Amino acid sequence: MFVNEILSVSEESIQGSYTFEPDSFFYQGHFKGNPITPGVILTECMAQIGLVCFGIYLLKDENISEKSTIALSATEIDFFLPVFPGEKVTVISEKIYFRFQKLKCKVKLVNAKDEIVAKGTISGMILKEKNLK
Repeated sequence: MFVNEILSVSEESIQGSYTFEPDSFFYQGHFKGNPITPGVILTECMAQIGLVCFGIYLLKDENISEKSTIALSATEIDFFLPVFPGEKVTVISEKIYFRFQKLKCKVKLVNAKDEIVAKGTISGMILKEKNLK
């Protein structure tokens, strides 16, 4: 998981952080001698905090089976700065809409200097147990 801490959460937004461990496997080949965090990993961090954790919070009062899951359905992310091994990032996600068990969020990833590393939109939906078969 790419979630260390949830800093705040409400019906409208969530904020959480993660520190990328320097010995993570994805640094071995990305790039030799100059490791940076792959964009797909940054997107995953944004989705885990900004969509999955947020979705779990928003569904707290619903009768959702433990075998249900939140599935990513779309992303549109722009990247501006690299993230290096050992760097801490913060994900800030704001709800665009949540209806019919579909969640769409405006998400940004910032570094320790509060510089925007990446931003965009992420959406997903709840797949109930019967739809997973």
